[in-house]
Amino acid sequence: MWNSESKDTEASNDSMPEDEGGFQEEPEVSHLQSDCPTSSGQASSSLISTSASDGFQSGSGQQWTRPSGPQRVAVHTFTGGPSGKRNTEAPHINDSSSPLGVFPLYFAEIITLLVVETNRYYHAHLDRLDEGPSPQPDMTEAEILVFLAIIINLRHCKQDKLTKYWSRAYNYHTTFYGNCMKQGRFFHILCYLHFTDENEPDMMDENSDWLWKIRNLFEILNEKFSKYYNPSEHLAIDEVTVKYQGRVIFRQYIYH
Repeated sequence: MWNSESKDTEASNDSMPEDEGGFQEEPEVSHLQSDCPTSSGQASSSLISTSASDGFQSGSGQQWTRPSGPQRVAVHTFTGGPSGKRNTEAPHINDSSSPLGVFPLYFAEIITLLVVETNRYYHAHLDRLDEGPSPQPDMTEAEILVFLAIIINLRHCKQDKLTKYWSRAYNYHTTFYGNCMKQGRFFHILCYLHFTDENEPDMMDENSDWLWKIRNLFEILNEKFSKYYNPSEHLAIDEVTVKYQGRVIFRQYIYH
């Protein structure tokens, strides 16, 4: 019984018209093409068809094909200088230099920027208050460096809340954080941390800069990278996807 049913199934498949199969040949199309709707308002075909030479056609009728003619890739002659550190810009840096010795080359200006803009934002906040707690002293470059050191070190001892890094409970207590900076001061800097003046542009304008809050940081890093280092001819470029659930206009949704 089972064999006879299998033979019947095979026979029915052999008699099936070509246009009812899951895959079929399509004529070559060099642009996006949509199916015409039927009288019922549905697309004339809901099948996904593809071929090795003609490209891919979706159920909505859009078809992508390979461009006609030979494909030419422009290969430009490498004109960069010798790869590596630019000795004329940082002659005191050599192979025996420590990471802390290299760090100021790229981040000294950023530390100054953080101090100026964070203090500016804090004082603007105080000006908006009729009355409130006594103002805290301005942040200094030394404090910002300690603040960044704490931020980097947080990854080595994960807690579910920031306050637990300063906890004196036996199972949470870590002397490093309390010795570096008081909890209140850390959260004060974290609350008012800024990279730019708080003058928000009109985001409805299509020419507005979506990165305006970190534009100064972006430009400084680009300038420092090109100033102190020459990349080699062959580079491997990678990107990192960072989980983020805040509000930003260019946030990307990635479905897994």
